[in-house]
Amino acid sequence: MAIVIPKTIYNGKVKEIKLGSDMQAVSVGGENCFPFYLFEGAMPHKPVIAMEVWDSGTEDWPVAALEPFKDVISDPAAWANKCISEYGAEMICLQLVSTDPNGMNRGATEAAALAKKVADAINVPLIVWGTANIEKDTEVLRAVAEACQGKNIILGPLEEKDFKKIGAAAIGYHQTVIASSPIDINLAKQLNILMGNLGIPENALLMDPTVSSIGYGIEYCYSVMERIRAAGLTQSDDKLQYPLICNISKETWKAKEAKVTEQEDPLMGDAKKRGILLEAMSALILALAGGNILVMRHPEAIKLIKGILDELYVPSK
Repeated sequence: MAIVIPKTIYNGKVKEIKLGSDMQAVSVGGENCFPFYLFEGAMPHKPVIAMEVWDSGTEDWPVAALEPFKDVISDPAAWANKCISEYGAEMICLQLVSTDPNGMNRGATEAAALAKKVADAINVPLIVWGTANIEKDTEVLRAVAEACQGKNIILGPLEEKDFKKIGAAAIGYHQTVIASSPIDINLAKQLNILMGNLGIPENALLMDPTVSSIGYGIEYCYSVMERIRAAGLTQSDDKLQYPLICNISKETWKAKEAKVTEQEDPLMGDAKKRGILLEAMSALILALAGGNILVMRHPEAIKLIKGILDELYVPSK
């Protein structure tokens, strides 16, 4: 007697969004089932890996994280191209660390010129991520939106206190935005409503639920992401049906468990293997929670996660 697997049919569907310009576009979202529940519905696209590139601040990176990029660390455009040509990056995430007012405090004009240089140098979609400083991000991301007109880059994070001015610039220069809320489904929905009221098109919005590494509250992140997906699929809440982006690499590689050397604590084992596994495992958890874009750093962690996603992504016949 054949075993019949019970199936749930969901009324809702995650919005399918095309990122980047036509020649190098990547599509995310579109699923009408929970992540990898391919026996119940369709999942048109596997999670996409975006490799991060920093414009400064790498001196605090663990040796293992820095080693693959040590020859291009001073040139973000070359770094981005190495991620694409050698490590197969599907997107690039430029982290504008240098614009932090508590750090180098690089100006908006210079940051925008760098973003345009990277955008012109690559053939995959570009994410430009600010520092979450409200005043500085407003200045910087507006300048970036203008400088990269025609590229359909992705700008973030946009928060409740700065979304109006950055969002208006994104609308004017036809860019996609990332709505960022602090691990709360109600705040995430409210921000999406405000974005819609501002005039941001549904096909130009991603959600950043805010994520963390294993050992630093990832269970709570998973729960919130799961609730967002459940509301979008089972309750047809169209304000919670946007693709999710997870900026995970910064969270994993700044953790003590990824930075402590073997000399400092021999019981923790090989530091390189530990950091790679921490990033890969954290990314996998977020993919299973519904993450559509995973921002990652180490090529070996990315190789691991891609292999696992390929195993999981086997549509039922």
